Amino acid sequence: MSPSASDPASFTLDGEAIPLSPGDTLLQAAARAGRDIPHLCWHADVTPSASCRLCTVLVDGRPVAACTTRAEAGQTVASETEDLQEQRLRLLQMLFVEGNHFCPGCEKSGNCLLQAQAARAGMAELHFEELIPNRPVDASHPDVWFDPSRCVLCQLCVRASDELDGKQVFAIGGHGIGTHLLINSPSGHLGDSDLAVTDRAAHICPVGALMPKRVGFSIPIGQRTYDTPETEQ
Repeated sequence: MSPSASDPASFTLDGEAIPLSPGDTLLQAAARAGRDIPHLCWHADVTPSASCRLCTVLVDGRPVAACTTRAEAGQTVASETEDLQEQRLRLLQMLFVEGNHFCPGCEKSGNCLLQAQAARAGMAELHFEELIPNRPVDASHPDVWFDPSRCVLCQLCVRASDELDGKQVFAIGGHGIGTHLLINSPSGHLGDSDLAVTDRAAHICPVGALMPKRVGFSIPIGQRTYDTPETEQ
């Protein structure tokens, strides 16, 4: 049944009516309504990029990225179909084998969105052969360190540095398997960049690639964001 002219504009997400405001994306409207569409490269404070495609949904049967697709009244959106869940699982498995993501030994464990989404997708094995890349850690900065082997190229630090910090410390370079995070400094290392530990870019990374130093285990395991099923996003 179509809403009347006096009803708030809404679309349906897996059968549930989701109110929307002008300019909303599907993911924004869903998040405000308490419905979490799986995502990795999206953050409410920066513009969306659709880098990871984990948030792919079906809008009236057509696959789109929920983080960049505008919500419109009357849309029928499906997020939890069997095919979409299988697609997300494969995407997550590819991200894990492309980098070095050993959760038990990672300081970000329990606070890592990649780890949480893998658990949510029911990922029990890697499926693909691990690449095990050799990417040296950049510990040149006094307060922030960068482990490129954990970077998932979500571009959140790129957008945060540009849009929130006004510094443009980071960029993406290369092609295909050689795509990597670039650091805007004479040496290409964090140590002589304009990054400060107080910058949003130093804290927005959803995985353990870019982290402030000396705080890795300040929150005990068991008390972290995704340590219990109720807090998985």
